[in-house]
Amino acid sequence: MTLREGQRSPARSHERAVAKLQALVRIPTVSDRDPGLVDTAAFDLFLEELARQFPVLHERLELTRVDTHGLLFRWPGASSARPVVLMAHLDVVPVEGTWQHPAFSGEVVDGVIWGRGTLDDKGSLVAICEAVESLLERDVVPAQDVWLSFGCNEEVSGSSAVLAVEELRRRGVEPWFVLDEGGAIASEAFPGVKAPIGVIGLTEKGVTSVELRVEGRGGHASTPSRMGPTARLARAIVRLDRSPMAPRTPSPTVELFRRMAPHGPLPLRPVFANAARLKPLLTRALLAAGPEPGAMTRTTFAVTTLSGSPALNVIAATAKAGVNIRIMVGDTVNDVLDHVRSVVADDQVHIDVVERNEPSPVSPMDDAFELLEATIGEVFPDAVPSPYVMMAATDSRFFTEICERVYRFAPFRMTKAQREAIHSFDEHLGVEAFLDGVRWYELLIERLPR
Repeated sequence: MTLREGQRSPARSHERAVAKLQALVRIPTVSDRDPGLVDTAAFDLFLEELARQFPVLHERLELTRVDTHGLLFRWPGASSARPVVLMAHLDVVPVEGTWQHPAFSGEVVDGVIWGRGTLDDKGSLVAICEAVESLLERDVVPAQDVWLSFGCNEEVSGSSAVLAVEELRRRGVEPWFVLDEGGAIASEAFPGVKAPIGVIGLTEKGVTSVELRVEGRGGHASTPSRMGPTARLARAIVRLDRSPMAPRTPSPTVELFRRMAPHGPLPLRPVFANAARLKPLLTRALLAAGPEPGAMTRTTFAVTTLSGSPALNVIAATAKAGVNIRIMVGDTVNDVLDHVRSVVADDQVHIDVVERNEPSPVSPMDDAFELLEATIGEVFPDAVPSPYVMMAATDSRFFTEICERVYRFAPFRMTKAQREAIHSFDEHLGVEAFLDGVRWYELLIERLPR
């Protein structure tokens, strides 16, 4: 087969796509809850580089700037009756830990792209843009309008996604479905299950943060009194750690294990296959399988920040602990706050709510889900497409206000080690996995029904 004039060879196209991801990973777009600590020059540079790497997309799609550096593109389709929103975000979390390769190097070593954001979430952003750029170069017109919503402060629960929703509502856009980061083609998803699972988030846990605070007189460390602020706070933390909320297995998790049954450990296959009837047994199995499966069954509490005295020889006048809570579908923020008060059982421990978000509604498994499922089957034939409850938070939770079909899935193969690298050190994405993701987004857009 000979290439027509203007066409690129597949190898050149692949090299081009990888180089684009490298270029954008190298720009440290680290977000912060304090706007004064954000390097706005890095975000400016990122948008300039994005335009340079994807000139056709920027030339032919209508762009609306959202918030400080958020982007909302509209790609007109043959119809606007059932528009689709593809999401990603361009900000990343700070770098911590010791990395095998510099976090903002974008180095490719042994077929792997290294760097902060490769998985969360510049990999998805570049894959979406590369898919759109490629289709535009072939003069493809999607069956429905396609919107690209790229947030700039997702990692700090910022306002860009909220403002994007407001803009779409102002325009009267009611999406058929919304797709954001979240799931993946996950290997080692459950002990004993060898097949990769293509998990699509139908919902996500609510994110609520509280601060436990104890006040006292303080004073000199040579004359401590019993149950001072730090000791009282420590007791509250231990009580909370020892008293988790009741576990449950919501319907997406039941369906996940039903689909996983043929691939599970032989002794557990009957439990998985009959998950709907054996929920208590399945719940106990998940709790026993480790932190990741266990988090699929209940609201979780993680003590993340601690503060007390500023000096070793000073008794703290105020001791604080930040608690990040991920609320399971079926629980509410009020349920969680009642639980914390009941478990801590100490009026001297003040419970201050820092942020509160309910769990997202559960999206239906109808024709939109089936489209995602079929596209997974074509690009990843060894994977088992399945619904699940996403445990982290995404910008897509705000889109539930204008759309009932909000899904979370990143079309990349990820090992357990890769998933553990998100928000940690050594974040990386395989080159072939990235290119498969580009192909997945292309197919998804091409297969939008008329």
